[in-house]
Amino acid sequence: MTLWQRYLLPAFTFMSVVIGGGYATGRELAEFFMPAGPVGGLLGMLVTACVWGVIFALSLDLARTTQSFDYRSFFYQLLGRGWVLFEIAYLILLLLVLAVLGAASGAIVADLLHTPQWVGVVAFLAVIAVLSWSGRAAIEAFFSTWGVFLFLAYLVFMIVCVAAFGERIEAAFVSAAGPGSGWLSGGLTYAGYNIAIAPALLFCARHQQRRRESLISGLIAGPIAMLPGILFYIAMLARYPEIARAPIPLQVLLHALDAPWLAVGMQIAIFGTLAQTGIGVLHGFNERLLGARADTASAAVRRLRLGVSVGLALIAIVLATRIGLIDLIAKGYGYLAWVIIAIYAVPLLTIGVWRILKSVRLEQQQRAAHSALPAKGET
Repeated sequence: MTLWQRYLLPAFTFMSVVIGGGYATGRELAEFFMPAGPVGGLLGMLVTACVWGVIFALSLDLARTTQSFDYRSFFYQLLGRGWVLFEIAYLILLLLVLAVLGAASGAIVADLLHTPQWVGVVAFLAVIAVLSWSGRAAIEAFFSTWGVFLFLAYLVFMIVCVAAFGERIEAAFVSAAGPGSGWLSGGLTYAGYNIAIAPALLFCARHQQRRRESLISGLIAGPIAMLPGILFYIAMLARYPEIARAPIPLQVLLHALDAPWLAVGMQIAIFGTLAQTGIGVLHGFNERLLGARADTASAAVRRLRLGVSVGLALIAIVLATRIGLIDLIAKGYGYLAWVIIAIYAVPLLTIGVWRILKSVRLEQQQRAAHSALPAKGET
């Protein structure tokens, strides 16, 4: 296993999947962090980064310890027969996320190419279909390369926005008397529903052999996943507070910058990230369906992955057209977050930590017993 696979692949996979569910367009940042003001929003994002890092680190280590690399077997370790509670919540989240992704993909492609929105939806489905058919190795490679590209794209975007709107961004911070109310609950709520995708990414733990690898890779995943959001949030303050009501804040900033090269680059990066998130949540569901099957590259398994992925995506996109992007994020995510915290975060921080500590004690006893054995040749 390479250093990248053991330490950085989980972090960049987590970042890629988290960003695409709405944070890529800026809508989630406006919904959960902007009500607390410029300073309060940043504090809320720090809360989210800390929660993500701790929960993902513990999840990776519990998965490595128990060899539970799909969410069904993972939650059997946490909840016993109650694992079905997460199954229900995950399916709801999966459809909700795919609905948001389908709506956002259609809007981005329509704005970029001046085409009907269905063109973007079809392109989104096509990318999901290709990656679902290609399998685990191709998905991991896509997460790695596009994750780095996305990180750089957000950095460039923030630099350009600061250069163009630096005075307005500074004025937004100066006008803020301090953090507004709700930054803690906003950070916890946003962390709550997003962390639900972590069990879908436990296939990354297959590359880890030591507890140190699991904990380090998980802990750095939180800051790595949130840093592009912090950069984006600072850029959004150039149009604060009116940008808080925009369905897709990214487009507001791109139109204000009037830089075609940046608009094309960012929207390509965002579209790829939306596809990453879609395939991430679907791959987790497919891993759960396949379980411990060894023939993951067989034609039958490929057809199953393809059919499940495209079918669920189509159902979700129908939901998106009937409900709308803002209502999906504001209502669906907020309610689901606290359910995820109750059935995932709380059991992980109690039962999960207990199981990890039990494993640590067992390893210590085994090492002590081994060191007590006489060396070869001793009597």
